[in-house]
Amino acid sequence: MKIKPMDMFCMVILIIGGLNWGLVGLFNFDLVAGIFGSMSFLSRIVYDLVGLCAIYLIFSLMMKDNK
Repeated sequence: MKIKPMDMFCMVILIIGGLNWGLVGLFNFDLVAGIFGSMSFLSRIVYDLVGLCAIYLIFSLMMKDNK
């Protein structure tokens, strides 16, 4: 099975987001905010990308189940 580039991109972004949430939960440290600043323009883009990638993969998986 070949993985589409968009699927791979979204998986990488979600892994980064998951690791960030793990750091928040374990150590109360937000790596994205640490790198880009708390709720700066760039950090909001990262958070938005994580959310959009999650939505994309949810719909992508739902469509694969319907085939």
